[in-house]
Amino acid sequence: MDDLKPLAVFAEVVAAGSMSAAARRLGMSPSAVSQTIRALEQHGGVTLLHRSTRKLALTEAGERYYPHCQRLLEAARAAAQSLQQARDAPTGELRVSAPVGFAIHIAPALAPLLAEAPRLRLLVDDAMIDLIDARIDVAIRIGRLADSSWVARRLCDFDMILCASPDYLARMGTPATPQQLPAHQWLAFGREAPAAGLQDGFAAPGNPVLAAAGKGLGKGALATSQPATMPLEMRAGSGERQRVHVQARIASNNQLSLQQMCEHGLGIARLGHADAAAALARGALVRVLPQWRFASLPVWAVTPRRDEAEAAKVRGAVDYLKRYFAALPATAAGESV
Repeated sequence: MDDLKPLAVFAEVVAAGSMSAAARRLGMSPSAVSQTIRALEQHGGVTLLHRSTRKLALTEAGERYYPHCQRLLEAARAAAQSLQQARDAPTGELRVSAPVGFAIHIAPALAPLLAEAPRLRLLVDDAMIDLIDARIDVAIRIGRLADSSWVARRLCDFDMILCASPDYLARMGTPATPQQLPAHQWLAFGREAPAAGLQDGFAAPGNPVLAAAGKGLGKGALATSQPATMPLEMRAGSGERQRVHVQARIASNNQLSLQQMCEHGLGIARLGHADAAAALARGALVRVLPQWRFASLPVWAVTPRRDEAEAAKVRGAVDYLKRYFAALPATAAGESV
C-alpha cells in the first residue's frame, strides 16, 4: 500500500481552507505541505486543487477524491483516540488468568477498579493456558516462576502454616513437635507430593493414583493408593531448623478444595495464612505448631510487557492487586523483578 500520509495532508488542506493553516495543524512547513500536494497530483496524473493568491478551490477530480481522504483522516483520528483511551482509561476486557482458589482474592482486589471503570469487563480463567494465544492481560502465578519473556511483579509473599480441624485434632491428637508430624494424616497440594506421581496436581500416567471425583473428596482431589512422600522444612523462632517427611494420602490441585477437606477433618494441610484466616477466625481450623515457620510463597502478577505504552486496564489491575495484598494480613509486600 502506498504511503497514506499525502492523502491525510490533502484532506487537512481542504478542511483548513489553506496550506498555511493546514501546515500549522499538521506541524509542517507550508512549503512541505505544498510539495506533498504537488507530488500527490503528479502521482495521480490529475490536478486536485486550483491555487490562487487568495484561496484554494477543488477541481472536479478533487471533489471526488476528497470524501475518501476525509474518511481516511477521520479513521486515523479515531484509531489514535482509541489508543489514547486504552492508555489513559481502563476500558475493554481485562483478561486475568489465576488459580481457581485465588478467586477469593481476585474479586475483592479488583472490585474497586471495576467500580471506577464501568466500561471495563472482567474475564477470569484458571486454566494453565498459553498466555499469548489467550490474550491474557495479567496472570497470577504462585511460587517459583519459569524463565519467560513476560514481566513478573511480586505482589506479596504468602505465609504458609499448618492447619487442622478441631475434630481431627480431638481424634488424632495435636502434634507438639515436628517429629510427631509423620504419624498424622496429610493433605497435600498436588505439586508438593511428587512421589505420588502428581505433575502440577494431575496424575502421571502409569502411577497408582486414583481419581476421587464423586467420592466426597471434592473437585480436583486425588486419593493415592500408595502414600506420597512430602518433605516439610521448618524453622523455629530460635533459629532451629527441622526437616521431616510425611505421607500424604490425599492430594489436590485445587487449594480451595484442599482447605475444605482440611476443615472436614481429613487431615493436616499446609495452607496460605491469608487463605485460611477466615476459617481460623470462625474456629473451623486450628494452627498446628504455630511456633514453627515455613518459607513463604511468592505471589506474582505476570504481564506481557512493562513500558510507557502499557494499557491503563493492566496498570490499574496490577496497582489494585498490590494495594489489596499490602493490606491483607499474613502477607508481606513484594517487589518487581
